[in-house]
Amino acid sequence: MGLYTLVATCICTLVLPVLLFLVAVKLWQIYMIRGRDPGCQLPLPPGTMGLPFLGETLQLVLQRRKFLRMKRQKYGFIYKTHLFGNPTVRIMGAENVRQILLGEHKLVAVHWPASVRTILGSDTVSNLHGAQHKSKKRALMKAFSREALEHYIPVIREEVRCAVKDWMQSDPCVLVYPEMKRLMFRIAMRILLGFDPEQIKTDEQELVEAFEEMRKNLFSLPIDVPFSGLYRGLKARNFIHSKIEENIQKKIQDSVDKRNPKDALQLLIENCRRSDEPLNMQELKESATELLFGGHETTASTATSLVMFLGLNQDVIQRVREELQETGLMGVGSQEKTLNIELLEQLKYTGCVIKETLRINPPVPGGFRVALKTFEIDGYQIPKGWNVIYSICDTHDVADVFPNKEEFQPERFMGKSPEDSSRFNYIPFGGGSRMCVGKEFAKVLLKIFLVEVITSCNWTLLNGLPTMKTGPTVYPVDNLPTKFCNYNDN
Repeated sequence: MGLYTLVATCICTLVLPVLLFLVAVKLWQIYMIRGRDPGCQLPLPPGTMGLPFLGETLQLVLQRRKFLRMKRQKYGFIYKTHLFGNPTVRIMGAENVRQILLGEHKLVAVHWPASVRTILGSDTVSNLHGAQHKSKKRALMKAFSREALEHYIPVIREEVRCAVKDWMQSDPCVLVYPEMKRLMFRIAMRILLGFDPEQIKTDEQELVEAFEEMRKNLFSLPIDVPFSGLYRGLKARNFIHSKIEENIQKKIQDSVDKRNPKDALQLLIENCRRSDEPLNMQELKESATELLFGGHETTASTATSLVMFLGLNQDVIQRVREELQETGLMGVGSQEKTLNIELLEQLKYTGCVIKETLRINPPVPGGFRVALKTFEIDGYQIPKGWNVIYSICDTHDVADVFPNKEEFQPERFMGKSPEDSSRFNYIPFGGGSRMCVGKEFAKVLLKIFLVEVITSCNWTLLNGLPTMKTGPTVYPVDNLPTKFCNYNDN
């Protein structure tokens, strides 16, 4: 009797769980196969769906670039997977991406993972649809008009100069990525939210740390329990909201703002007033947080990449300096020369350096959509209700219009640009109706950054070419330790 009991116990504790797991896997596979639209004769894209319920989310979160590279090598430009609780098709390549970006409201609609929607909020520009999206985007575009950008230049230049001066005095080195986030954060706080410099100094460190925590947990499993990624992301988000609410209240009470142009947050408040709807504090806090996050995280990523690529390509620095000398932005009296949009537009090669950086290291790796109906891409069906991820970084990598794509060659964008042959081969700012609203602001900011750093100093990367990671924007895992020194000391 004891032997039978022992055998039964072994079966229950060892064999039964394995059998239940295998049954769950089989049921999962059947469920996924039935996910295809029976009314469409086309097959689903190739790929695997991973573990029951979890899918392949953990592999993506833990391995990121390695996972995506393996998938691309195995399945090509379009494949199926299961991420963040949803069956998903990931696509790349100019023609495939064109169909998604131009299919907004007809084939697809924006649909970020549940964790992103929960942390950022449903009323942000990135999550709104239809008329609401157009209205909010139209209001924000005023903050990035040519007139507004001209107004921002002195503020950007002042902040960059102060940062560069500090870097040159740092010993033994500067961790570029954290410093870049602090710099871009201050610029975004002043320009996009209208904070004064003294107010920023008070809360800067705590807010930067909170944004870092929010960033790390933006893409996480949608499980809000203590110590989960979503829980930590929401906690950081709530702290940010508490810090910026006072400034929003002040703007709401200030009914007559004579500044011209106004900051982006002020424009959103005025847009709400024109709609004759009561001002929603939660919506304004979400919008302010999205502006601050988008306005500093992506530019910090690209500015870090610029320092890295230029540190590895001294000949490019020399060519930029020659262009700056030709325009009077380097040499005797250049520090006092007024910088404006017209002068920045003359810096063609400098602009190409930024374009090439965005080609190799686009700060945002892609975008999320959901299929509104079943449709075809590249001979495969995309079933209604499935998520669609279009990849920016992979689309750049596979574009045939970029020869020697592993090399940093800004001159490839001089003259007739490779991006002109198919605008969807080069999409660092996305495309279609969802193209990044702050695109021109980012270009101006990055040009000013290059002007100031290249005219002021030389630098050496202490670890050489670092490993890059994505989470959710691109950054170096070693934070890019760099030694800056005064250009005139060489």
